Amino acid sequence: MIITNACRWSLRRLPRLSRLSSSCPPELPNFPCVDAHAVRESRLLADTGPEPPYARPSPTTYHTYHHPRPLPLSYSLTPLPSFDIAYETWGTLSPRKDNAILLHTGLSASSHAASTPANPAPGWWEKFIGPGKAIDTNQFFVICTNVLGGCYGSSGPSSIDPATGKHWATRFPIVSVFDMVNAQFRLLEHLGISKLYASVGSSMGAMQSLAAGWLHPDRVGKIVSISGTARSSPAAIAMRFAQRSVLMADPNWKNGFYYEGLPPHTGMKLARQIATITYRSGPEWDLRFGRQLRIPPDPERPPVLCPDFLIETYLDHQGESFCLKYDANSLIYISKAMDLFDMTQPALQALNVKPSSFSPSSSSPSPNAEADPSALQPHKTSHSKSHPPPVNPPPHLSSLAAGMAPLKHIPTLVLGVQSDILFTVEQQREVADALRMAGNENVSYYELGGVWGHDTFLIDVLNVGGAIRGFLS
Repeated sequence: MIITNACRWSLRRLPRLSRLSSSCPPELPNFPCVDAHAVRESRLLADTGPEPPYARPSPTTYHTYHHPRPLPLSYSLTPLPSFDIAYETWGTLSPRKDNAILLHTGLSASSHAASTPANPAPGWWEKFIGPGKAIDTNQFFVICTNVLGGCYGSSGPSSIDPATGKHWATRFPIVSVFDMVNAQFRLLEHLGISKLYASVGSSMGAMQSLAAGWLHPDRVGKIVSISGTARSSPAAIAMRFAQRSVLMADPNWKNGFYYEGLPPHTGMKLARQIATITYRSGPEWDLRFGRQLRIPPDPERPPVLCPDFLIETYLDHQGESFCLKYDANSLIYISKAMDLFDMTQPALQALNVKPSSFSPSSSSPSPNAEADPSALQPHKTSHSKSHPPPVNPPPHLSSLAAGMAPLKHIPTLVLGVQSDILFTVEQQREVADALRMAGNENVSYYELGGVWGHDTFLIDVLNVGGAIRGFLS
């Protein structure tokens, strides 16, 4: 039934109670947020062809290393036959090749950590990398890669399988954080770098940084772990599972084989909204948004089912801006790799990959033996803030210490944020405690305040950058 403009006008003019008895038919509900989504989908179908171009960096703005030989994988007896790794660099490699820092990214970041002559756009860690900055390119040669499984130039589900000539899609093998790091070390070998000055990472990058020290303890000089963990918590696994669930429920996902059609952009938008809730903090949102409404209150305008609050419009924007920037399958694969990450001894023993050159001494726990709390080293005094080591560590911490034994000789900075709800400070303390229990006497541990939550590592240049600068110097 069509409602005329005159009828709408008359309804607005009538008193509220009179409207109920009006002969005009009820107006159908209107959802601009849903309409906008439908318009975008129709525009994608009309304008972009089969697969919309993700907002990926141009291949001319980064380097690509092709590894032609098989890469062993943690959870597969069949290796990856070959792979590509996209990477960018800053600074100058010293003649002795002893000043290299491998910078590890979070889940969805590209290799573009800072601006370069080939790509002058600001990078995701622009304020931390450069001459005189926290990672000083006057002193260090910095390498950042897009991880294995990603979609910004490195091999992943959206890459072409050379055996079939089609996208890998979900035929791409499950990869682990350890596999990502091993692929990076193949790149280092290609560059002639036998040992890193430091392995640096935040969020998932912190997992990679710890994994680098575990896999190649003789090839990593220092470790920086910011807002990471040595094993994913049930809460973080639950949040990432929810993201994958809404994405895979999108009818456009098609079991991962969507590359010839419309991608699951609705699922990606919802997944990003869920993720954003974990990236920032409640205190920041109280200060930034409070309970402010998108439109000033109006007695004549009742609440609607589309976004009313500013926090709703913020989440909506975050989802909209991300849903066509990143490959859905890469999000599924890499988030799963984060869930699987576990450096406790039993979990490490189940992997197909092992440390490359770790030779345990009689005074350190063997990575192939059962965790024995009596064999663990006593706590040493190391730089710490607001966190004394536990007097009676729980059994899982002893198992974690045994698993992290290969890192016992690598100086390590562990940095946490008190408002982080994704990788909590308790997880940072756990990393520091396990390293000390494993015999590492050079653990620097700090906790930061502030209201930015997990994203503090992207924002707090003064404190995060200062801790990194002091540790690397």
